[in-house]
Amino acid sequence: IYYIEMARDTGRLPVFALSPSQGDVDILIAAELMEAGRAIIRGFVTPERTTLITSSHRIAAVSEKIEPGDGRASSEKVHATAEAAAKRFIAFDMEKIAADNGTMISASLLGALAGSDALPFTRESYEQAIGAGGRGVKASLAAFGAACDRARGTAAAPTSEKVAKPAVEPKSTARVSGPETLLKGWQQLAARVASLPQPLHDMAARGLKKVVDYQDVAYGGEYLHRLDKAVALDNAERGYALSTAAAKHLANAMCYDDMIRVADLKTRSTRDKRVRKEVGVKEGSVLQVTEYFHPRIEEFCGTMPASLGSYIESRPKLAAFLDRRINRGRHIRTDSFTGFAMLWFIGGLRRWRRRLLRHKVEVEHLERWYELALSHARQDYALATEILNCRRLIKGYSDTHARAQSKFDRVLSALPMLKGREDAADWLRLLREAALKDEKGDMLDGALKTVATLGE
Repeated sequence: IYYIEMARDTGRLPVFALSPSQGDVDILIAAELMEAGRAIIRGFVTPERTTLITSSHRIAAVSEKIEPGDGRASSEKVHATAEAAAKRFIAFDMEKIAADNGTMISASLLGALAGSDALPFTRESYEQAIGAGGRGVKASLAAFGAACDRARGTAAAPTSEKVAKPAVEPKSTARVSGPETLLKGWQQLAARVASLPQPLHDMAARGLKKVVDYQDVAYGGEYLHRLDKAVALDNAERGYALSTAAAKHLANAMCYDDMIRVADLKTRSTRDKRVRKEVGVKEGSVLQVTEYFHPRIEEFCGTMPASLGSYIESRPKLAAFLDRRINRGRHIRTDSFTGFAMLWFIGGLRRWRRRLLRHKVEVEHLERWYELALSHARQDYALATEILNCRRLIKGYSDTHARAQSKFDRVLSALPMLKGREDAADWLRLLREAALKDEKGDMLDGALKTVATLGE
């Protein structure tokens, strides 16, 4: 917290506090919506005196990021609470205004403060202070002016702008291009998607695009072959919920994160363009990019042929010997020829991915899960759909993936205890949501204990 006290000159030496007191704050400025929410919780915002100025964009807090599922707090609730808690509430996306003008959010925040007229200073005095800084003056003044004008419009009437929503990207209209043979194969797969029931078209098309981008056209054919099994057990009366879940989670399961995938993504030209845009690299400037890797023996063996990787993993002493030499952090400069070539080579291994140990392990796990779900479809359609949705638990790379797979196995271990129950799908959904809510797994432990007592 940066705290400032000001008082009119009365000829006597004022006594200022070193930190704010609850209920005694006239103006509070927050650089992000949840920061404003935390200030409200601490009692710094009161309806009798506080002008609350905040940018409506979101930066996820650590508590939101560590939750395995969707841990995002409700922005709408914070916005509504702020309107009720403050005497005046000014909120709009000041981060976007700053970015559009090529400067930092501090210029937008200062503009919003000036536009609120909460302080007895003229707009010109703020602009003179910015000009005295000497660096990035033009961009800062542009962001300041835009935010000031916006704040004056917002403050003049009840705010009608709610929390800034992420922009919805329009569907890409770019044509698919490539060698004629591969293009023909893609068109055949797209035609198969078009022949599926209408409710599946969007999800199946997204899944197919992801799978083909991950591996190749033949892999896309495998995806649709597996999806056809779920479609054969589904119908319109049930809204194709089973097939839709299969279309989504099959694609995610087939596109597991491995060293090859990570290296491939980090060496794509689209990523280089995105990084340059985010950093704001000017033409003629040199951008240095350092990638951080920390492979374990498991990832190392996973990129080996299945027989060789299994040989090493089945010999603990050999695996431990190699792990001591592999399991350490590495900094790879992808702006250098050597660093980029190293990752480009690893990414190029995807053409041999089907022969590698990690692929063998992942496919075996996928087949067990998928067959388990489909085997329940005729007897308990809802339960089969929930088994498919449990794939949402598996995500991430390296240690994160191992922990996620452990939770997945623990959730599905409750299936025998739920056998024959009419509410089996509800209980499995509860277990999955408990696993997604708690990183440590304490909530899942409690839910599993509850399920274990159902038959008593």
